[in-house]
Amino acid sequence: MLKKITPPDEWLLPVTVLVGMIVGLGFYILHLSQATYYLFDDPKTCINCHVMTTEYITWNHSSHRNVATCNDCHVPHDNVLNKYYFKAKDGLYHASVYTLRLEPQAITMREPSKKVVQNNCIRCHQGQVTDAKMISWVASHKESRLDRTCWECHRETPHGRVRSLSSVGYQLDPMPINQQQKEFVPQWIKDQLKK
Repeated sequence: MLKKITPPDEWLLPVTVLVGMIVGLGFYILHLSQATYYLFDDPKTCINCHVMTTEYITWNHSSHRNVATCNDCHVPHDNVLNKYYFKAKDGLYHASVYTLRLEPQAITMREPSKKVVQNNCIRCHQGQVTDAKMISWVASHKESRLDRTCWECHRETPHGRVRSLSSVGYQLDPMPINQQQKEFVPQWIKDQLKK
């Protein structure tokens, strides 16, 4: 009975080669995408994808640079499994959007990310959120401190409102080595400038 379920012996070599090619291609894609870097908390990893360069630069010039990395704000910290599950889920979404060239002109957080960032703001600033002294000098602090998102009032923290390549430019921070180009000015602009 088992003999009928198992493939014939002549399939062994082609199937082994095919599985080897699929596994090898998978490892090659992981190497090219630098996927192992995403297991760690280095902020430069976030600019492997060029559309995050402005977010990185604005964070790098903010007060949060000294106390928080990208993952401190954008990944849950309730347990390790949830952290890596969220990183994988969010990373696969970002990778698919980038690969399919569907990047939005303005990067905004999706609803799950908003909840994570809000929880992390409160986690790090618990003393300020519940500070009784602020109630006396900030209007509606008691009523509004947990009913709104933190960035409704703190819009400039840490990325600022203006986040475009024309406002921050690549010159403020080097791009990752795998994305460095010798020149940023396309040939058609050079041709126009000569005229």
